[in-house]
Amino acid sequence: MTGFDWPALMRAGMRGLGLRPREFWDLTPAELQLLLGEGSGTRPLGRKRLAELMSALPDRSDER
Repeated sequence: MTGFDWPALMRAGMRGLGLRPREFWDLTPAELQLLLGEGSGTRPLGRKRLAELMSALPDRSDER
């Protein structure tokens, strides 16, 4: 079983989010996860969707 990477979580919370130590330690793991953006927004772009976008919007060669 792997544990939490506390140093990385503390850096993300205190340096990245600007939380004070007390604010960081008062958060639940779910609250910290939400603040760090996990589970929000859209899913990462997959290969299939990238291929669709590349086909629909090809790079232009503006050779002059």
